[in-house]
Amino acid sequence: MAGLSAHADSGPAASAPGPLPIDLPTALRLAGAQNVDVQIAQAKVYEARARHLEAQLGFFPWIGASAGFRRHEGNLQRVDGNVFETNKNTYVAGAALNAQLELGESIFASLAAHRLAAAANEALDAERRDRVLEAATGYFELARARAAVGIGQETVRIARDFAAQVGHACDEGIAFKGDTYRAEAQAERDAMALRQAQERQRTASAKLSRVLRLDPAVELLPRDTDLAPLSIDDVGAPVQALVAAALEARPELRAAGFRRDAAEKAKDGAVYGPVFPSIGAQAYYGGLGGGTGDPGPKEAEENREYSVNLGWRIGPGGLFDAGRIGTARARADMGEFELERARDEVRRQVVEARERALSLRDQVLIARKALEASRETFRLTDERREFGVGAVMEHIQSHQDLDRARLDYANTVAELNKAQYALRWAMGK
Repeated sequence: MAGLSAHADSGPAASAPGPLPIDLPTALRLAGAQNVDVQIAQAKVYEARARHLEAQLGFFPWIGASAGFRRHEGNLQRVDGNVFETNKNTYVAGAALNAQLELGESIFASLAAHRLAAAANEALDAERRDRVLEAATGYFELARARAAVGIGQETVRIARDFAAQVGHACDEGIAFKGDTYRAEAQAERDAMALRQAQERQRTASAKLSRVLRLDPAVELLPRDTDLAPLSIDDVGAPVQALVAAALEARPELRAAGFRRDAAEKAKDGAVYGPVFPSIGAQAYYGGLGGGTGDPGPKEAEENREYSVNLGWRIGPGGLFDAGRIGTARARADMGEFELERARDEVRRQVVEARERALSLRDQVLIARKALEASRETFRLTDERREFGVGAVMEHIQSHQDLDRARLDYANTVAELNKAQYALRWAMGK
């Protein structure tokens, strides 16, 4: 119990952290640098570069060092077939420069690894852009939720003020008691909607924190309190121009192109690589000593050896390996098909994003007009200050219409901003 009370009395250290204001540029910057998926993609780039270096090192020889001792006792056979008895020692020490090069395979493997490293770089760029889009979407969701909370707070204040006015009018005998309950019930419904909006805001904050790798216990608040529509010139451009620009700019397409090129180089390696010879070479330098011990072992003296050989392989793993060649050609074809599929997907994304952005831009104008009309209706209704049954219902209805119009406008603006960022993403910007 003492431990519990000590922990409970730890003071400010145990209190929850306060809200953290954040703006859109900061969110985008954090998403491109701290996201786990981006760091995984960065690690894949390092791996691809290392594999390329590994393929290049296949062209270079390696050095080996050796030392050994051998003792023989008993019979031994001469070259002429006679067997004799002898005891002898042999000791050797030296170093060798070795080279074993599958020339054709090394050439094409290095070319393929270079393309795969370039593909990994493009995939990293694509991953960053994906996470930036996710951060922008999360930020606008948070801004939408924050706007809904602000609207809800204002709605609850107006509803409770009106309920108080109706109650005061009822006490003076100029309003119906049922209207008091009706106004109070509407105020409580508005309070419930506010609490639900606060829940959505907290959830949106946690989701954005995950993308940005921030502590989800810290509540994020959009620094810009007004949710204003963004304006991107690309929305009005011809769709053919947007598609052409996207096909040039999208890193996913460049990555798919590099992977296709790598598959082509692997196919060339299977077809033409075995034409190049396998090269083996060794240069050895060391000392050799020993003997039978009579009149004494010979001291180690300089020993040098050199060898070079060329070879070709015919059949499996070499020339005319139909299975290996067929597999490589199929992979090259799949690389081409995957690139074309990626192009089709980019075309679809651009067309859909542009159409959605155009539609939402028009919807924002419609929502703004509806909001202005609802505000004016509520103003005129509120100014009458009548408390008859019809007037109370009219006031509540106009209040609900204004609330819906404000939420519709905020939701449409948030969706427009998300759609415009999605269009920029689809175009590779």
